[in-house]
Amino acid sequence: MPSVLTETPPFHDGERKMHDLLHVPPQDNPTVPSLGYGAGYLLRKAPLLAIGTVDDQGRLWTTVWGGEEGFANPVAQSTMEVHTPVDRCYDPVVGSLLRDSAEDDGRIWSGLIVDLEARRRAKLHGRQISGTLGPKTESSMPGLGMVHLNLHIDASLGNCPKYLNKKHIVPALPAPKLISNSPQLPPEATSLLDRADCLFLSSTHDNMDMDTNIRGGPPGFVRLVSNEPSGAVFAYPEYSGNRLYQTLGNLQTNPSAGFVFPDFDNGNVLYVTGRTQILIGKDAAHVLPRSNLAVLVTVTEARYVERSLSFRGIPGEPSPYNPGVRYLATEKVDPTAPKDEDLSVTATLIKKEILTPNIYRFRFRISDRAKLGTWSPGQYATFSFHKELYMGYHHMQDDDPTSLNDDYVRTFTISSHPQKLSSMEFEITARKHGNVTNYLFKTNERAGLEVPLKGIGGEFYVHQGRDDIVPFVAGGIGITPVLAQLPVLDISRLRLLWSISIQDIGLVLDTFQQFPGLLQSTTLFVTGADLQDADVVRQYKAVIVSGTCVHRRRMEATDLDLDLAEVWYFCGSPALKGPVLNWLTGKNVVFEDFNY
Repeated sequence: MPSVLTETPPFHDGERKMHDLLHVPPQDNPTVPSLGYGAGYLLRKAPLLAIGTVDDQGRLWTTVWGGEEGFANPVAQSTMEVHTPVDRCYDPVVGSLLRDSAEDDGRIWSGLIVDLEARRRAKLHGRQISGTLGPKTESSMPGLGMVHLNLHIDASLGNCPKYLNKKHIVPALPAPKLISNSPQLPPEATSLLDRADCLFLSSTHDNMDMDTNIRGGPPGFVRLVSNEPSGAVFAYPEYSGNRLYQTLGNLQTNPSAGFVFPDFDNGNVLYVTGRTQILIGKDAAHVLPRSNLAVLVTVTEARYVERSLSFRGIPGEPSPYNPGVRYLATEKVDPTAPKDEDLSVTATLIKKEILTPNIYRFRFRISDRAKLGTWSPGQYATFSFHKELYMGYHHMQDDDPTSLNDDYVRTFTISSHPQKLSSMEFEITARKHGNVTNYLFKTNERAGLEVPLKGIGGEFYVHQGRDDIVPFVAGGIGITPVLAQLPVLDISRLRLLWSISIQDIGLVLDTFQQFPGLLQSTTLFVTGADLQDADVVRQYKAVIVSGTCVHRRRMEATDLDLDLAEVWYFCGSPALKGPVLNWLTGKNVVFEDFNY
């Protein structure tokens, strides 16, 4: 075998720049200058191929083809063929590669073979050998075509399964309808962005080689920054990966990129070409808090097309490596939050109380009240546990996948009123969930745990006029912002509807002991199977005889008396928020959930 097929290419200038900026140790480029064995096997089995190219105006585009196994196959060591139905009218890659096959021979392309159900992917790039686009004769659908491409493969690279959300792919025939070709996105496209759990993008370096890859995450990981007639702007975080930075390296030398957002439910698709900006460190956190690396994209041209795709996807398990959605800084407007994140203020754990097996109350003393400023009931405190918990870089860690994208910055609602404790102290009430709370629950208050306090912010205040009835719907520890405000509220005019699991009934009992007046203002909905734990049984009986109204069931729409008020308050899980907001349609609902 000639040595040209075995020598790995060096990293180019843009990739080396990314390595230097992010302090990546020296490494070899694992790209194979041919169709590798693993990539060739996946090519025969995978139902999808994301493919990118550059059009005659120098714009990059990406699309996704396929729908079933066998539509793409290797025919020689460095050659593959693709035979698949496509959207012949609006798919920009079809228009670039196959508008005139004689003229377009030798056009640069890149691809990503992907099997989402098996969580496998491999990258390819090369040049077009030949291609034809014909009508699908057995169909009278005008937008439907059949692509037949022969592609030369210059290089390939297998990628890890990280951030691939499982989907079972089934074939479908395109029946395209153009909805918008404006760089300002229509509502249908912004809705797709808001729920997309993956995108495919293509980039190039010196127009010599290309790269197509996938970015995945939780639904909504791509955030729309603005949507002006001149072009929409969106951003997404770059999660911890294999640290090759091939895509970002290309964007360092050529910021142009092509994106595609497939809607697996209905075959709709958003095609985007635009210019990118790589954000690192504080620049990334300024746009997407809790991010160290992000990409900002300005759309220069876009097409939103209904039923453009030749497949549908049935959702399966999300990637266990997905972190939570990182919202834009502008989505969580907080005029009271400190502007300087490096305040050198610390919080020391001085007391811990067990309320239930999974809910504890923690008291902290701050090091410098003057630097932190004052806070009000309904606000939250943001801590950094990075120094205590960060264990260094790992590419994959299947026994604890969420830890790899964890910045260990956590936000907790303050559950104590500022006048309850000394001016240097506050309390949080938290459920055990994830790395940070597990660590807190295990830490003894006598251990002297001291962590940076990044700030106090938020504005979830309960406003109570002189004669107003205030209805508040709480789910579980969604009671915490109420706890901080009860000392200044007229509890007799509060109507608390509180849904809680029976295993957390100890939190209810503790709350009633602190605020006995709340008994007559609360309707309690206790969910979950009966437990045999003697303490839980005792606590539940104590709540039953306390005189408050208790229902042993889930909350329902009829439990909310819509005549009580025009303004309602809610704090709880996203699973409870959806039904409650539907029940309160037409009302002014002030809410907070657990997503900040």
